[in-house]
Amino acid sequence: MKLIIAIVQDEDTPALTDALIGAGHRFTRVSTTGSFLRTGNSSLLIGVENADVPAVMSILRRTCRRRTQVAVPYSPALEPGLLYMPENFEVEVGGAVVFVLDVARFERL
Repeated sequence: MKLIIAIVQDEDTPALTDALIGAGHRFTRVSTTGSFLRTGNSSLLIGVENADVPAVMSILRRTCRRRTQVAVPYSPALEPGLLYMPENFEVEVGGAVVFVLDVARFERL
């Protein structure tokens, strides 16, 4: 058995969860926040049999697309009364960060 931890942008979460439910996969969703852009993410914990990992990875690839967006940098004041605001910049967002872990024991209580 495997535990798939998928961290996805909130924008991709509805399509992903609908596709997982449609394919019969169960999961737990945890709301998280990314550290770089400080935007909302969802971390999905998906327990599957080893043979089901490719199917879940296929759903992740299909529903979690990478795209670019303009980021407004967060910059705390360097000195009291002084605020440094660098230019906005384009970053790549979306997609998914995925960890696949072996499960030593599973019980449904």
